[in-house]
Amino acid sequence: MDMNNLLDSLPASAVLLSNGRRQLDRAALVQRIEAVKAALCARRIPGAAVAILADNDPEWLVVDLATQALGLTLVPLPLFFTPAQWLHVMRESGAQAIFCADPRQAEALGFGDGLDCGGPLGLYQGAQAPVVPLEDVQKITFTSGTTAAPKGVCLSSAQQWELAGALRDGLAPLRLERHLCLLPFAILLENIAGPYTALLSGATTICPPLAETGLSGASGFDPQVCMDAIARYAPHSIILVPQMLQALVAAAAPDDPRLRSLRFVAVGGGKTAPALLDAARARGLPVFEGYGLSECASVVALNLPGAERAGSVGRPLANRTVRIAADGEILVGNTVARYLGQAPAGDSWLATGDLGHLDPDGFLFVDGRKKDILITGYGRNVSPEWPEAALAATGYIAQALVVGEAQAHLAALIVPARAGLDAATLQGAVDRANAGLPDYAQIRRWLPVAPFTPANGLATANGRPKRVQIQAEHAARIASLFDQQEANQ
Repeated sequence: MDMNNLLDSLPASAVLLSNGRRQLDRAALVQRIEAVKAALCARRIPGAAVAILADNDPEWLVVDLATQALGLTLVPLPLFFTPAQWLHVMRESGAQAIFCADPRQAEALGFGDGLDCGGPLGLYQGAQAPVVPLEDVQKITFTSGTTAAPKGVCLSSAQQWELAGALRDGLAPLRLERHLCLLPFAILLENIAGPYTALLSGATTICPPLAETGLSGASGFDPQVCMDAIARYAPHSIILVPQMLQALVAAAAPDDPRLRSLRFVAVGGGKTAPALLDAARARGLPVFEGYGLSECASVVALNLPGAERAGSVGRPLANRTVRIAADGEILVGNTVARYLGQAPAGDSWLATGDLGHLDPDGFLFVDGRKKDILITGYGRNVSPEWPEAALAATGYIAQALVVGEAQAHLAALIVPARAGLDAATLQGAVDRANAGLPDYAQIRRWLPVAPFTPANGLATANGRPKRVQIQAEHAARIASLFDQQEANQ
């Protein structure tokens, strides 16, 4: 995407970016981009990678667009990463400078020579050794993945804007004019499906600090603060992960007036129970489930108004092709997956690691993770995401991890939806979930545990539980769930 062409195509007088206090129209946006470009050129940064560690704000997007205009690689640092993970990302990416608001954070990461860019973020340069620039890599998004060391996915500018264009075309009939950002920009889903798509549509991106929309730390979310923000900014669209949707459904009244402006609510990042989607619609939330991967610049398939099917994640977007392998694995075509430190995989079918199927009308259904399928002691194959989604749909359980490989029954580690829920209430929630499951997929025993979060290494950025780490962390608890002597007492 040529930045000059993009900027020239934007409406001249419309507000494009806003944090609730500061607004940028096209002229102001161009001015800020040129100021950041000048700072980067003054530091002789072109040709290297640049990191950004910042809260949601128009300036985050200014930096994103400025680095694209100069052909730089941008490395977003999630605020919920640990300092050790930040250092790992900086070493792996070879970032030569960092944008951030707090000079102490820059200093802790080895960057001390600050430059005022005329905005809320300073540019800090370090003494890192020069590295060979990455060819055709505009962004390196680091996912927490399945290990403590984040893994870098390399994306070109064309890959990101191609997806934004497909989303713009799919959503065009809704005439979305205001998008409120609720997820961090360091998460690819918000970065591209939110402001990139809004820019292509000439819509306003509203991006106040995350605390003002209810998000705090790695996993804290206040649904009342979020709904108040929705009422205040009257957006037409938002993007949620399943845990946020569950909290909003539990807190909202039917047809809550604070939600009336919404025309499209995308939910992704993990399995969402159909019952939760139904409950969300009853609260006035026009929710549409989707599916994606960082390797594909986020969204692959998405339900849309007039093209949705219950239980599915929608049809593949116009820029994607999907097929199902002989063993049931979802394969995504028309993509070039590349990881930091590896050569591009080439234009081939990307094995997602997810199991699924396509119905006769082309709707994609995700049945679970290939490596996570449990085979019970009675030979039944169960995707743990199935009963986990049923547990979360009760409204009393925020997160769950189902276990039971080679066991006579399934069990679960359960994170209560809020403090103060007693064992009887949680057992009632488990019973309700079990009522909709066959006997071999029902939860026979459970234990409450602390939340799984990116900060403690037990969840990905999108809130998906990291099973290997959770099972290692809670090995003794899990073993007790299958202790026959205790089970028979």
